[in-house]
Amino acid sequence: MSTQASIYRMVTPKHLCPWGLKGLDLLKRHGFQVEDHHLKSEEENERYKKDHGVDETPQIFIAGKHVGGYDALRSHLGLGPDPKEGKTYQPVIAVFSITLLMAVVECWSERNAIVPLRVAEVFIAFSMCVLGILKLRDLQSYATGFVQYDLVAQRYVPYAYVYAFIETIAGALMIGGVLTSLVAPAVLVVSTIGAVSVFKAVYIEKRDLSCACVGGGSKVPLGFISLTENVMMMVMSIWMLVR
Repeated sequence: MSTQASIYRMVTPKHLCPWGLKGLDLLKRHGFQVEDHHLKSEEENERYKKDHGVDETPQIFIAGKHVGGYDALRSHLGLGPDPKEGKTYQPVIAVFSITLLMAVVECWSERNAIVPLRVAEVFIAFSMCVLGILKLRDLQSYATGFVQYDLVAQRYVPYAYVYAFIETIAGALMIGGVLTSLVAPAVLVVSTIGAVSVFKAVYIEKRDLSCACVGGGSKVPLGFISLTENVMMMVMSIWMLVR
């Protein structure tokens, strides 16, 4: 196979085509010597598409033969489509992995030892804070997903917004054990409602929904992870009240 390739991609002061950049990277990583042609304005980009009878850029050529756009390049290289759609647990894995690391580091710096019970406490509190931030970054989009399965939010939509604030503030207060007599009961109530709502939607009604736990537009499946999140909050609140 020839190692010569060309790519025509949009590069302007205001826009750098991500698919063009990814295509260029793929070519280089597969050993091609690449002629990188920049389309330096919207007008030049549109003119290129019109002149060559294509509906998108980037456009890629290998050994003088037209391959096509970014997806066509992946197919040509035997890589399959770039993952874009479908449900994924990646967001919650990322959140829980980092909050667990934060909890371990916090416990070690505080006590010069890893105490499992303390790690569990701050892990849940940190997780609540991060998940709350993800909800608060786009309240409208989060609420749209939340009302599809939460039993209270379906009857009173503003509860969706209140829930996000309760989770975030309660998580912050739980880290330091502040106002436990107020925070713990509030968390117990909302997490119990959440657990019942998820169980009903997923395991009784068998609905295929996305979880709003990591904010709006999430592709995380509603199910075991969502239920676990609520159960963790329930256990944490009960433990705080008992302690």
